[in-house]
Amino acid sequence: MPAPTEFDLDPPPTEPSAEDLVAVVDTTCGAFEITLATKDNPMTTASFEYMAENGVFDGSPFHRIIPNFVVQGGDPAGTGTGPGPGYTVDEPPPADTSYTEGVVAMAKSPVEPPGRSASQFFVVTVPDAGLPPDYAVAGEVTEGFDVVEAIEAQGNPDGSGDPLEPVIINSVTIEEG
Repeated sequence: MPAPTEFDLDPPPTEPSAEDLVAVVDTTCGAFEITLATKDNPMTTASFEYMAENGVFDGSPFHRIIPNFVVQGGDPAGTGTGPGPGYTVDEPPPADTSYTEGVVAMAKSPVEPPGRSASQFFVVTVPDAGLPPDYAVAGEVTEGFDVVEAIEAQGNPDGSGDPLEPVIINSVTIEEG
């Protein structure tokens, strides 16, 4: 069954369901775990949890894979331009936020304010992505970074972001850590 391409969810809760949450991201390259930043970013992580529980990520691809930078997915439309879950969350990150290897942050367009997020997220694959503190942090990969590297290996070396082979998010499940 193909993944839905459009959602119109009610706004999410403003607090996650528990203090210690882990998102298990099962992909066609294997699974990795994200320890969600529930204490520092409760609105962002509550939204991520809510989207996972409502199947927003299921069946969507990592549509943007840039070797030595990031892997990005979470758009139910699979294009990077989809409407996401039907809502946005605003939780601006602190000015000293850095995007280092394993950090999972929410993607946004350049015209959106700092900390705005919908469903798209990225995982940083380099020691420092050199990004400004504009992206809400959802958490950090704490297990399975080798899977993230396998996803990254599907990125076109030309830097276009287009995957050489599709990498699909089978499911994202939330567990108490």
